[in-house]
Amino acid sequence: MKRLSIAIDMDEVLADTSKKIFQTANELGYALSEDKLRGNSIWDSLNHQEIQQIGQEINKPGFFRDLEVIESAVPVVQELNEHYDIYIATAAMEVPHSFMDKFEWLQEHFPFLNHHYFIFCGNKKVVQADFLIDDTLTQLDAFTSTGGTGILYKAYHNEGSRTKHIKVNNWMEIHKYFKELRASESKDVELQPVLHS
Repeated sequence: MKRLSIAIDMDEVLADTSKKIFQTANELGYALSEDKLRGNSIWDSLNHQEIQQIGQEINKPGFFRDLEVIESAVPVVQELNEHYDIYIATAAMEVPHSFMDKFEWLQEHFPFLNHHYFIFCGNKKVVQADFLIDDTLTQLDAFTSTGGTGILYKAYHNEGSRTKHIKVNNWMEIHKYFKELRASESKDVELQPVLHS
């Protein structure tokens, strides 16, 4: 049986990028929090000057290097890696300095993953995998337009979003989803010889 593949977004799925962005914004004097922005992107809540000022901080080398890991991401991805080909598909085009930061961060926290499977892209329509776990609806829509299955990872900005994609709140729900998927696939494999006899 063909080994299936899962592409996983980094920001807001593996790494708590928004926490550092909020911290940076607050250090610059903007009172921002996830609670204030539920259902909205941070960038939709700021004016042009504020976006530029925060953007300058995000564009500095090292910004993406010390992000916190999302709870349970490491053990669940490690287990998924035993059953699936795991790709990391992360947007990095808008922030050129993030390439090395993200690569080193992934090497540090997910050393068991094959670094040849790290994809730095803009539009995830180019990603060829069976599943994509992402927090951004536009990326999931682009990915699924080519036939894959999208899994929306809950983030402050997508709360309340209506979507055709599978929704998960955390890594333990992802673990459960793929465990149940493997169990149903193994039952299908067991039934096939019976059906063909």
